[in-house]
Amino acid sequence: MPAAQKRAARAEQNDSTKDNPVESKAKSKPKAGEPKSTSKVMANPDAAPKPTASASSKTGDQRSTARDDGWGAMLDPFYYGKSLTDPVNTIRDKWNLLPAFLKVKGLVKQHIDSFNYFVEVELQKIIAANRVVLSDHDPEFFIRYDNIYVGHPNRVDELQTQSSDITPNQCRLRDLTYAAPIFVDITYTRKGSSGRVFRKGVQIGRLPIMLKSSKCVLAQQGHAKLGAIDECPLDPGGYFIVNGTEKVILVQEQLSKNRIIVEADPKKEIVQASVTSSTHERKTKCYVTMKKGRIYLLHNSFQDEIPIVVIFKAMGITAALQIMHLVTGTDAAYQDTFAINFEETMNLNIETQQSALDYLGSKTRMGGKLGTYGSNRRNHAQEALEALAFVIIPHVPVRDLDFRSKAMYIAFMTRRVLMAYHNPKSVDDRDYVGNKRLELAGQMLSLLFEDLFKKFNHDLKLNADKVLKKPNTTNPMDAYDLFKQHSGSITGGMNRAISTGNWNVKRFKMNKAGVTHVLSRLSYISALGMMTRITSQFEKTRKVSGPRALQLSQFGMLCLSDTPEGEACGLVKNLALMTHITTDVEDQPIKTIIFSLGTQDLYSIPGDELYDEGYIVFLNGTPIAFTRVPKQFLNAFRQLRRRGRISEFVSIFINHDHKAVYVASDEGRICRPMIIVENSKSRVTTRHLKALRSGSAGFDDFLRFGLVEYLDVNEENDSNIAMYEADIDEITTHLEIEPFTILGAVAGLIPYPHHNQSPRNTYQCAMGKQAIGAIASNQFLRIDTLLYLMVYPQKPLVTTRAIELVKYDKLPAGQSATVAVMSYSGYDIEDALVLNKASCDRGFGRCQVYRKHATTLRKHSTTSNLQDRIADTFFVAPNEPEKSQTKLDTYGVVEVGLQLVQGDRMLLKQTPSPSITNSALNDNRQVEWISQPLTYRLADPAYVNQLMLSTSDQNDVPLIKIQTRQTRRPEVGDKFSSRHGQKGVVGIIAEQADMPFSDTGIVPDIIMNPHGFPSRMTVGKILECVAGKAGVMTGEVKYGTAFGGSEMEDIASILIDKGFSYSGKDYLTSGITGEPLQAYVFSGPIFYQKLKHMVQDKMHSRSRGPRAALTRQPTEGRSRDGGLRLGEMERDCLISYGASQVLLERLMLSSDAHEVEICETCGMMGFQGWCQVCRKSQGMVKMTIPYAAKLLVQEMLSMNISARFVLGDMFPIDQ
Repeated sequence: MPAAQKRAARAEQNDSTKDNPVESKAKSKPKAGEPKSTSKVMANPDAAPKPTASASSKTGDQRSTARDDGWGAMLDPFYYGKSLTDPVNTIRDKWNLLPAFLKVKGLVKQHIDSFNYFVEVELQKIIAANRVVLSDHDPEFFIRYDNIYVGHPNRVDELQTQSSDITPNQCRLRDLTYAAPIFVDITYTRKGSSGRVFRKGVQIGRLPIMLKSSKCVLAQQGHAKLGAIDECPLDPGGYFIVNGTEKVILVQEQLSKNRIIVEADPKKEIVQASVTSSTHERKTKCYVTMKKGRIYLLHNSFQDEIPIVVIFKAMGITAALQIMHLVTGTDAAYQDTFAINFEETMNLNIETQQSALDYLGSKTRMGGKLGTYGSNRRNHAQEALEALAFVIIPHVPVRDLDFRSKAMYIAFMTRRVLMAYHNPKSVDDRDYVGNKRLELAGQMLSLLFEDLFKKFNHDLKLNADKVLKKPNTTNPMDAYDLFKQHSGSITGGMNRAISTGNWNVKRFKMNKAGVTHVLSRLSYISALGMMTRITSQFEKTRKVSGPRALQLSQFGMLCLSDTPEGEACGLVKNLALMTHITTDVEDQPIKTIIFSLGTQDLYSIPGDELYDEGYIVFLNGTPIAFTRVPKQFLNAFRQLRRRGRISEFVSIFINHDHKAVYVASDEGRICRPMIIVENSKSRVTTRHLKALRSGSAGFDDFLRFGLVEYLDVNEENDSNIAMYEADIDEITTHLEIEPFTILGAVAGLIPYPHHNQSPRNTYQCAMGKQAIGAIASNQFLRIDTLLYLMVYPQKPLVTTRAIELVKYDKLPAGQSATVAVMSYSGYDIEDALVLNKASCDRGFGRCQVYRKHATTLRKHSTTSNLQDRIADTFFVAPNEPEKSQTKLDTYGVVEVGLQLVQGDRMLLKQTPSPSITNSALNDNRQVEWISQPLTYRLADPAYVNQLMLSTSDQNDVPLIKIQTRQTRRPEVGDKFSSRHGQKGVVGIIAEQADMPFSDTGIVPDIIMNPHGFPSRMTVGKILECVAGKAGVMTGEVKYGTAFGGSEMEDIASILIDKGFSYSGKDYLTSGITGEPLQAYVFSGPIFYQKLKHMVQDKMHSRSRGPRAALTRQPTEGRSRDGGLRLGEMERDCLISYGASQVLLERLMLSSDAHEVEICETCGMMGFQGWCQVCRKSQGMVKMTIPYAAKLLVQEMLSMNISARFVLGDMFPIDQ
């Protein structure tokens, strides 16, 4: 029996078991002991089935680490109690593709892929574009770059030959930059010696390395290896470490390049098509605009609008009929609209190509700037040709002055304008996700590196010219020495850009701020959420609703819930769970395939057939071919892609309005995988899922076998997608892998989100990032500026598939609390919570706050060896009080484990006095030391947790970090929230004896007011409570996954089996009176998060305190012990009350009352009874005015404005 028949028989057998409902139902019932069977499979990795011959060797290597990287475990459990030999239920188990996908793509992988593409591909392209450096003075001198590559991360002072043991955690602790050297191989000529010199491995700078990328030491490492080098195995990577801080390059959203966008302004009667062309050389924008029926081309290099027909004639298409056919085809309506444009050329008397070029040349702004060869100015026609060929729409190439392709492109733009004029609905939507491109770290770094590299070459050339200009130098110049001088410029430029977030690229006049952010380490999920965040360069202050609105095209690509409230609402978005951002695919092979699929050369088609007979094929926005059978072409192209002949990230779709087939292979498109449906059947069958579970196939194999494919937004619009397998009909083309993947990583934490009102999910997305929990498994080895950690974090009882996928259950942020929904006293009004004191005693909501205090011992002068020092306690500085030093050891540093209170010294640092450091070599002078101790300034006491002594950079500057620890228990005013956007502060902490209790003796940890439910409509919270209760009873986790999860019927039956009410209500007894409560109370476990907003950090008051030096008013802000401001609005209230003395007291007496002497005669201020203006001492009056008023008068005097006080009696005597 042939193998193929055997396989078919086996598949039939599986399908028959799948169709037997009794059998599958029995198997699908979950068992309590289910994890035990799976742990055996996990414990023995060798027991995995052998890979099939078709699986690649690469997947074999990945498989060996599959169990080690934590994903293997993801593929094993939740088979609803089945063992590996049981038949698979395809409808239910197709979600297994999700962990398989996240293993190779998604979440943070797009950052890493993009960076790898930059290091491996983009760097080579940049070198190829700037290969040779020449000199103006010596025609024989040159430097040629033959190759470029990036080494492995090392320290600055290490040699390239030795292997480095540097790890990211060392860089965090020692404030270093995690970077690797960039090497080039060069060929150059040396003066005086014949022949060329070859050098390999010349360092030109250092590149910060993204964690977990291919060059990083953490790449492809298993859990044990990561643990050995103090790294968290769950850390997502995808960020940089620059000077010890973790920096993320956020994903930037932009309008797509090289694509025509048509917009209309009905008020001004303007229709315009714009295209932003971007090539490696230049970036420019061009418009084709229709004003009052006439069509013009606008571009920066032209002074005026140019009539469109003049452009065509300048490109060599002089016959009017030819222009008409190129633009309008045979459509009579378009022809009538377009005909008026010929009139303008007649008025200008432009008939030939030469006259058109002369006219264009007279309008160009280029003005001989490009004439590099001496002073020979070119004539108008040459300038016009230059502009048309290289400056206008540069992404459409012109070879040998053959303008056909560019003329076609402009004709197509003009046709789009005519279409929009006749049918206003055919304008484009700027906010449509298919018209957007996302720029990742790789693209941003590529722009930056190319700019720095060009500057580096420019500096090399200048230096070489300087030396070569001298006629006969004694020692001949070696170009290798120049490289040593300039290697700092690339390193510095990269580090500066990433640490400040300012991207300045001179070539494209690009000045972006805020490209990088410090990675938020409040909780594990806040770091993960930051990696998937997308920012747009749209200014947040404008109140426009368009870009902020939820677009239909965002479905499945961007998270529907995760966006901030307030000014950035809708402008800052997050990626959904199963998205990937494409990197660039080489387009030459695609071009070859397009022509081999029977398309015709575009330029062989006459204009009258162009729009009537068939469709134009566009590749990345450039028209390249023509097809008469678009549907067949599309199907053939897709078949090739599914068979792996074309990259899986190339998209193709037909636009019937434009009569065009668009093929896209550019970078920055969002796409997501779908299961392919053929002949109303899903291509993924039981057999495939079995291979996935056994580990013999990975996600890449599914792609290669044509079972799954990536669709971007445009191709998604061209498909018919079924949400569930039951929805498939004869026109279905694709099937969703899982509906819950329309949410992102942060929204995936919410149980039953489809039962909540939508804004509540959005609130939870913002608060989930502020929850205190475990941030990483190496959290105690890190010394961060501020670290909030929960003492007893618990994983949620009601979990979701997304929680398991992003590993939130390994590093959770919250605790399961027993919640009773009832009114208790008046302390629970407005969402306040009543906490059980005994629960707090047992560690509920307890957290720790770690703070860093750091200092360096700087070297002061290069000549003498003077350096800051730590004074030991035997040598007491004369102005140091004794008691502040009691916490220090003999070396002058605080001891670990001691309690610090406000004012305590942590370190006795001393610096030499400036007079000595600035003076020359006077070693015989006695050094005077000035004390600059490191003092603990916070009001709340803390304990010293750990000390670190190290050196920061290659100059061996000692670096000292002191970490302090505070343990905090919940107190009145601390903020808690559940996972449903229900936030509240602690209103009272009640004694356990006063709390209600059930007949089994259960006392709630939290009492919540029932008024939180009706208006909020968070039914998900009620379901979580009931599901959690059932889970506790049976000892297993329940699922609250979006659009699925544990069914309420099953949960209700469990509760009834265990003797509870199916409604989740309990009989409670009052702890105060001992009588039963009058109603049954809804209670059960709910996962609560403690948020970072704690009352201890915000509490502030003051009576007397510091004042600002300039205005003598109290300082502002809690950190400076400032006063509480009585502002304009409060002042208005006091005025309306008529409380004038209160106003006087608040605004002057309690603030900056100041006594001045004023001269009655001239109204100017004097001093000590003397008026300087009148030169006399009579008539001086003492007055109290605000110091700020006195300051204002004096500042106005300095500007030659004299303000005088006019005095009168307070109680005038009636005359």
